[in-house]
Amino acid sequence: MDMFDKINDLYDRKTVIELGGGYERIEKQHDKGKLTARERIELLLDEGTFFEINPFITHRTVDFGMDKMEGPGDGVVTGFGKINGRPVYLFSQDFTVFGGALGEMHAKKMATVMDLAAKNGTPFIGINDSGGARIQEGVLSLDGYGHIFYRNAIYSGVIPQISVIMGPCAGGAVYSPAITDFILMVDKTSQMFITGPKVIETVTGEKISAEDLGGSKVNNAVSGNAHFRAPSEEAAINQIKQLLSYLPQNNKEKAPRQPRPEGDDYRPEIVDTVPIETTRPYDVRKVVEQVVDEGSFMEVHSEFAKNVVVGFARIAGESVGLVCNQPKVLAGGLDIDSSDKAARFIRTCDAYNVPIITFEDVSGFFPGVKQEHGGIIRHGAKILYAYSEATVPKITVILRKAYGGAYVALNSKSIGADLVFSWPNAEIAVMGAAGAANIIFAREIAKSDDPEATRAAKIEEYKEKFANPYVAASRGMVDDVIDPRDTRIKLIQALDMLSNKHETRPEKKHGNIPL
Repeated sequence: MDMFDKINDLYDRKTVIELGGGYERIEKQHDKGKLTARERIELLLDEGTFFEINPFITHRTVDFGMDKMEGPGDGVVTGFGKINGRPVYLFSQDFTVFGGALGEMHAKKMATVMDLAAKNGTPFIGINDSGGARIQEGVLSLDGYGHIFYRNAIYSGVIPQISVIMGPCAGGAVYSPAITDFILMVDKTSQMFITGPKVIETVTGEKISAEDLGGSKVNNAVSGNAHFRAPSEEAAINQIKQLLSYLPQNNKEKAPRQPRPEGDDYRPEIVDTVPIETTRPYDVRKVVEQVVDEGSFMEVHSEFAKNVVVGFARIAGESVGLVCNQPKVLAGGLDIDSSDKAARFIRTCDAYNVPIITFEDVSGFFPGVKQEHGGIIRHGAKILYAYSEATVPKITVILRKAYGGAYVALNSKSIGADLVFSWPNAEIAVMGAAGAANIIFAREIAKSDDPEATRAAKIEEYKEKFANPYVAASRGMVDDVIDPRDTRIKLIQALDMLSNKHETRPEKKHGNIPL
């Protein structure tokens, strides 16, 4: 056998590996509306950039007939390549081989490529499509998961980690995506749950379908486990590419800057987006559209806790993270879920050096027995903690209301905001004028011959004194009261002046966020 025979043998072996479970199983994958592991990689990466690692690894299990079962690549494809010219490492589970089930060597491949990503300061993408732990390998499979979870946790905040669910993801397998920075799901073909429908029915008697238990809509809108959902695998892959464009390669870098768009930064239309009456609802996204570069806003967690809007955008080409109250849902008040959502996003931005801009119009923390008993104190404290901890540039724009503890929590100067701007119509106070007047002037109102007229007069008196931004501005809690039409201009200037911000925190192992 000469060298060319050896080379031909090499290519024959690689052809077998690239076919995974074979033509029949590939067809079954396609029939479900799913792409194969390698087709997904091909769509995700720039053409011709994929470099596969460890293609020849196979399992070494002999129990339960596994010694007679071939498993090319052991059910996962790993390697590196480029997305829009920027390096990434990844794995893509192959459902055509052992149903993508994770075993000892499958996990070894994943751990190897995760370590390489961390050493090279490169984002890591996990394409999940797996039946879960490979039962035939017993505790070796569980140990394999442990190695993956450990790396997800240790590399968290070091390199961006993105998980996309493109099939089943059940049992212990869900905890790897759950630790990563972002989870994307595909409608109808992807599910995430700890315990499947059959086990739930056996244990609790509850009957539910896999889709209703852990489909893309449930995980995006109800539980908030996932951040994005897409109608197809191709659309999900495009979301990954867009998401990466706002993020740096690692925690030592800044996100890539795009060219500054042409056009006037003065935005007269913004005045019409926010009603002057504090109780009238509006969509804060309309404000965002007037401030950020056109078409650059990518909302995160759009279907979960809709009283807060968070997402990435660009302002004059610079990547920013936005945290916005949404007055058209729960009057923009903060509840348990929105506190979790905002705090998580703030910490993600801070980990990856993305400046945080807060658009504030908040009535307070949402009242009620259910919220109190559910732990609104603990959950609300996460926002305070996240803003205080963050060292990236932090800018707040008070659009209308800023009441009570929620005003303090939403990046006020007292918890570390670099700059706080206010529109001239803003009300910054302990509470709304009506509630405050009822408390402060309760005795006068009660003794009055015309209590309603007195109450109305006292409300106006309180409004005149406190329902404006100038008291806060006179004490340095607001840096400037600005013309709303200049909001984009002011933010561009502020981001430029804060571009070299450097701030440290006391040395410690880590803080103890109220989880």
